[in-house]
Amino acid sequence: MTIKHLSEKLSRALHSFGSADSGNVLITFTLALLPIMGVVGAAVDYSRANSDKAAMQAAIDATALWLSKNAATLTAAQLNQNATNHFNAVFTRTDVTNIAVTPTYTTSGGTQLVVTGTGSVPTKFMGLMGFSSLAINVSSTVKWGNTRLRVALVLDNTGSMADSGKITALQTATNNLLTQLKNAVVNNGDVYVSIIPFVKDVNVDPANYNQNWIDWTDWDSNNGTCSRHRYTTKSSCTGAGKTWTAANHNTWNGCVSDRGNSTGPNTGNYDTNVVVPNTAVTATLLPAEQYSPCPQALMALSYNWSRMTTLVNNMSPGGNTNQAIGLALGWMSLVGGGPFPTPPAMDPNYKYQQVIILLTDGLNTQDRWYTDQSSIDARQKMTCDNVNAANITLYTIQVDTGGDPTSTLLQNCAGSPGKYPDSSKFFLLTSSSAIVTTFNQIGTALSNLRVAK
Repeated sequence: MTIKHLSEKLSRALHSFGSADSGNVLITFTLALLPIMGVVGAAVDYSRANSDKAAMQAAIDATALWLSKNAATLTAAQLNQNATNHFNAVFTRTDVTNIAVTPTYTTSGGTQLVVTGTGSVPTKFMGLMGFSSLAINVSSTVKWGNTRLRVALVLDNTGSMADSGKITALQTATNNLLTQLKNAVVNNGDVYVSIIPFVKDVNVDPANYNQNWIDWTDWDSNNGTCSRHRYTTKSSCTGAGKTWTAANHNTWNGCVSDRGNSTGPNTGNYDTNVVVPNTAVTATLLPAEQYSPCPQALMALSYNWSRMTTLVNNMSPGGNTNQAIGLALGWMSLVGGGPFPTPPAMDPNYKYQQVIILLTDGLNTQDRWYTDQSSIDARQKMTCDNVNAANITLYTIQVDTGGDPTSTLLQNCAGSPGKYPDSSKFFLLTSSSAIVTTFNQIGTALSNLRVAK
């Protein structure tokens, strides 16, 4: 029933009581009318106040989210001034008076920003009962640290990345993404990032030449000298008086190819999983290869942001495309093994999100055993299935500036926990500049802070 209808009904009742024979009825009703009208008036005032409170809550939420981006770098005075300025810019209700906005940033017991807002709404009816205004109190809490990120960047460094400014765009996009992730950090360890540049092979750093997780079988057969003759492989160094001498392992350039047997994948499918290298099973080791367009050496999970930037800026295009090895080692970087140390234990007081971002500009062309796309894709699909079964979010990005067909493999590889494939995690880009905007979109999603209360 509307206020108008209620007023009309009360008016009719008043007239009927006025013609009643008993004066006691009129007096009784008159006395009762005052609290009735007070209740009706209070409902009107409370309705206005609740509407203002809802608008004020929305403005406080917006202020808290906006302020959270830089809260850690601001002084208390700057925090207060910025909070007030932003709130005043988004809150437009003029009937709320005595507004006060108070931000509180703390790092003990979990980092958080609490922004409170208070104000008062003058009453129009309740003043008759001695209440001249209604107080409004709202609060918004933005929390950091309840979710920690571990992100593996698997980045195409193949020769075609030199075209159309793609490698430059990738460097810009990656550095921007690293900045976004760094800005989401309050304490070291909130975000870890690994970087795995890939071509046909991946560079695990030539300084690791004496590690026991490397398989030297093929390398020793293909790198060395034959006595009295100039042969390039051990198999060609045959006959009387010919002796093959393998090159010193310290001359290795750091590249490794897919795990398995020399002639093909092993039944253990070690090229598609993260089984820890075991010297008792040669197929689990990373096979050294002297691949001439060896990319920049990978980087294990770290929060050394300056070192990451240096790696990215030194990336250079060359070589053929083997997305599969990049993805496999990107996954291994999250769990440890081989060139990757065991990641720090996950604190049970936090939630962890593990993410792989795979960017490539070409279809698969060569791996350790195959030069046809379908065979390489089949191996990579197994890896994708395994990654998603491990509840790792997998973003796949295809940069197609040359008219290649859309990669069904990459579409079906993208996934998130509980959803595989996940079309929202696949991006098809047709320009180099789109790499920058896409990485920004992903970075925003990963580092996004939410209103907790």
